[in-house]
Amino acid sequence: MIWLSDKIEFPAYKFTTKDGILALGGDLSSERLIHAYKNGIFPWFSEDDPIVWYCPHKRMVLYPKDLKVSKSMRKFINKNEFTITENTAFEEVIYNCKNIERGDGFGTWITDEMEQAFINLHKNGVAKSIEVWFDNKLVGGLYGLEINNIFCGESMFSKVSNASKLAFIHLSKNKNYKLIDCQIYNEHLASLGAKEIDRDLFLEILKN
Repeated sequence: MIWLSDKIEFPAYKFTTKDGILALGGDLSSERLIHAYKNGIFPWFSEDDPIVWYCPHKRMVLYPKDLKVSKSMRKFINKNEFTITENTAFEEVIYNCKNIERGDGFGTWITDEMEQAFINLHKNGVAKSIEVWFDNKLVGGLYGLEINNIFCGESMFSKVSNASKLAFIHLSKNKNYKLIDCQIYNEHLASLGAKEIDRDLFLEILKN
């Protein structure tokens, strides 16, 4: 396993393990994170563990044109019961993604260090959030990084049924994005049209 130095660089992709791990260590500076995401690499680790950097052999992505919205979801959207905003409550969104209880096991990997790192990226205009409101209360949302015309999704949360789906559908309709990176396979996102592609294709899209 390759440990990173203070230099902002990552090893060649050929060193990725079968589990998608490329390297360990380093830091979560804005400079390193932006460099990582521009190269298809993202951190995913638990509190008190070293930073683990991933670049999976298969990448879960959504091409916006492939977005699937069920009839029941269309009816839900047409009720217009929710308000959707962008970048108005980033810190609240990441806090909820970090702390909400969920059955899929995701979310707990957002350590204090990771939370602050993405808040810093938001202040630099790189990290973005989508918020879903009901009766002026935040009930759902998602956040991630904007790398040129690709949105690199990080996490989402929902306090009421379908709120996170609503945020994702709103994001998918942003004509500025030609691809949404969902990182690893997720049934929830697969139901909305996301699919796995080879890493080489994903990296080619990133570079172009």
